[in-house]
Amino acid sequence: MDLAEIWRVMRRRWYVLLPGLLLTAALTAGVYLMVPVEYLSQSTVTLLNSKKATVAFDGNPFLSTQASLTGMADGLARNLNSDDSKAALKSQGLTGTYEAKIADNAQGPFMWLSVTGTDPAAVLKSDQIFTAYAEKRLQEFQSQQAVAPEAMIRMATIVPPQKPEPQTKTRIQYLVMAGALGFVLSLVATFFVEARRRKADNPGGTGRRRPPAAADAAAPETGTPQSAPSGAPRPPAEAAAAPRSGGGAAPDPSSRTTDPTETMALKVLPSTKYRSNGSS
Repeated sequence: MDLAEIWRVMRRRWYVLLPGLLLTAALTAGVYLMVPVEYLSQSTVTLLNSKKATVAFDGNPFLSTQASLTGMADGLARNLNSDDSKAALKSQGLTGTYEAKIADNAQGPFMWLSVTGTDPAAVLKSDQIFTAYAEKRLQEFQSQQAVAPEAMIRMATIVPPQKPEPQTKTRIQYLVMAGALGFVLSLVATFFVEARRRKADNPGGTGRRRPPAAADAAAPETGTPQSAPSGAPRPPAEAAAAPRSGGGAAPDPSSRTTDPTETMALKVLPSTKYRSNGSS
């Protein structure tokens, strides 16, 4: 089945295809209303060396970066994603979903703190709460190990919580899935009805038309002579046109008759002539 045949079927069964497309549009509109737009706010923080470790660098923490800070950032991110931290953040008013992780392609102890939700104002406030909680949690870790204040690792905010940005990827995916599913089901219903109608119109056949070559072979053109099968007797005209035994020139082809009724006339010789020829 080519594209032209598909288009013809769709035109014939428009009364099946059109309701299906209307239902698809209604389904897509329902998904658009039911799936809300999500917003994302993100902040970037970094871990700094302690004041005691930066004495040799005149107190500049950005000149004293150690590999241990990256390991501490990874451990802090894992703790912030734990169930205990989720409960503590929820009690402080954080809504939506959040995530803490080491920044992609980071060349130091940089962390991303992100919050996702459907209310932009609530998302921004939640990201601010999350950033403050991360710094507090870092100090609690070191206090539990009785680290002196001068030797504690510090946290600095590189990028504060940003204005929430809409995330439409998930919503668009659901819309495309709903539209594609409805369109496919509409086409399936259309061709199903077409197949049932064809079967009803031709209950005893296979639903296929006779090939043109077979039809031409079954009904030859009128007036066109057909070649006789091998072994069959030739028509009287051909027998008369054949050269007789004993030699002789072949008759002129223009002298042959074209009237089929004349070729059916046979000349009957008397039996006496056959006897005389046989006796001689």
